[in-house]
Amino acid sequence: MADSLKKVFTIPNVISFVRILLIPVFAWAYLQERMVLALVLVAISGLSDKLDGTLARRMHQVSELGKLLDPVADKLTQVTLAVLMFIRFHASANAWMRAFAWVFLGFIAKEVFMLLFALFMLLIGKRPGAAEIWGKAATVAFYVVMLLLFLAGPEVGVLSQWFELPQLAVQILVILNLVLAFTAFFSYFPDTYRKLFKEGKTEEKK
Repeated sequence: MADSLKKVFTIPNVISFVRILLIPVFAWAYLQERMVLALVLVAISGLSDKLDGTLARRMHQVSELGKLLDPVADKLTQVTLAVLMFIRFHASANAWMRAFAWVFLGFIAKEVFMLLFALFMLLIGKRPGAAEIWGKAATVAFYVVMLLLFLAGPEVGVLSQWFELPQLAVQILVILNLVLAFTAFFSYFPDTYRKLFKEGKTEEKK
């Protein structure tokens, strides 16, 4: 029993658990307009995303549970951030912000689909595809853009009383990030196709 718990509660896995637990906390802080606290929590979540994988490799604590927890924490965090931005932009008195709010639904749709499809893969006994270079790049870019919006986004940034990102800059950053997110999404297709339709047949031939 003790050995099983040690395998579950490794340092990288605990970090992933903490990242998941932080999600309702920064969502609450954001909705209560405690923007500095929300910014700090999102920054911690983003930095720990890199930390857990690095520690897992260096401490030889890579596990199947960790491979599942890390992307789940990523996707739940990204969905929550996109939902929060959609809510704030959609509620703005600024017509441009209300119109642009719908772009965040693209992030939500992509991450929800990937979560549901990963669940489907697990239910049929297949391992979901691991994040490749495009997936990792999209995750880093997403955190960077969200932190910029938390810092200086129009009406939503901590520094917005003194400095706001121009609307054009926000549009370019968010749309480029969305394009990168869907590039990462499509990069999963070859590996997913192989796991769904090729793995079993290859094993049968052997």
